[in-house]
Amino acid sequence: MRPRLKAAAIRLLARREYARAELSARLIARGAARAEVEQVLDELQQSGYLSDARFAQAVVAQKAGRFGKRAIAHELREKKVDPAAAHDAMAALANTDELGEATALWQRRFGNAPKDEREKARQVRFLLSRGYGLTIALKVMRAAGTADDRD
Repeated sequence: MRPRLKAAAIRLLARREYARAELSARLIARGAARAEVEQVLDELQQSGYLSDARFAQAVVAQKAGRFGKRAIAHELREKKVDPAAAHDAMAALANTDELGEATALWQRRFGNAPKDEREKARQVRFLLSRGYGLTIALKVMRAAGTADDRD
């Protein structure tokens, strides 16, 4: 069973990076024993096939610019990435201009200032759903020249 389990884990890792906890859950869901899974994952980690740090860096690289820091950090916590690895990966975003990123994202998605309060609320909700804070979302709306500012 153990060679088959290791082969299954390597097949999964060949497609994309996985967090250790995520890969463990997938293998256990296939009917493998937890102790066996942990042994295989330890081997894969020692061999360099499995790395929470590499997974965290991949998530940060993929999500940066499209999602705020809060959303990225939340995803890493959801995937149960090692906190030290998550912190190191998030350090890459320390000097990013979140307001600039949110404005660019808003510009790509909407481009025009909202016509009324309902549209403004929809646009703010969009930015909030992407992990940007309310302060950032409102600054983007203010810079866009919302209906309130034009009166």
